[in-house]
Amino acid sequence: MEKTRPLLQRTSNTLIFSEPNMAKLHDIMYEHKVPAGSYLFLEGDSARNLYYIRQGRVKLTKSTSDGKEFVLYRFQEGDILGQFDPCGNSKQGFNAKAIEDCVLGVIQKSDLEVLLWQHGDLALEFMKWMGLMHRMTQTKFQDLMLYGKQGALCSTLIRLTNSYGKPHDGGILISEKMTHTELADYIGAARESVNRMLSDLKQADVIRCDDGYIIVRDLEYLRTICHCEMCPKEICRM
Repeated sequence: MEKTRPLLQRTSNTLIFSEPNMAKLHDIMYEHKVPAGSYLFLEGDSARNLYYIRQGRVKLTKSTSDGKEFVLYRFQEGDILGQFDPCGNSKQGFNAKAIEDCVLGVIQKSDLEVLLWQHGDLALEFMKWMGLMHRMTQTKFQDLMLYGKQGALCSTLIRLTNSYGKPHDGGILISEKMTHTELADYIGAARESVNRMLSDLKQADVIRCDDGYIIVRDLEYLRTICHCEMCPKEICRM
């Protein structure tokens, strides 16, 4: 009897790929386990692999010349991450760190290039995936640069509702606990500044906190502050 291939989970990051093409990617993966706190790769490393997250979560960060670290992404089970440059040998532009113990499917660039050459439909889907990742990065930097720290915080709260939000008591409960320090790392601000901005939002009844969880009560207010462009959720995510 033919062995059944395990079905790969897909998220907004990988819904671009059809199930047959996800199966093709599965066939060239090899498994790699990474303990919590370890790095998958560092900024400046050779970009030889992509990583499919079978289990666990990974954060992608960017370091500045003065040692400041911005958290740009939180990838979860079903996501693919990494940098792929079909035109040459590129370097990783970010650091990737395991938030918890991870089981990864590693896709080597050399194997992927052969697969893309053999299957034009997969190559087209992969181009769409690259475009999605580029737009996600573009909107993250837009959050940081255009509308100040308050706008960046409001945008981060919207992304959190899209990624972890659940209806709750007339608002949206963010089911992932986020400390003020973690929020500060997402927007490049001091923790004290985040404390003050969150207090202002609470006083305006835009958010409230319950046992460490944030509940968004006025999503439209957040959208107004950050000049929200109503991007689809596969882009407006953590």
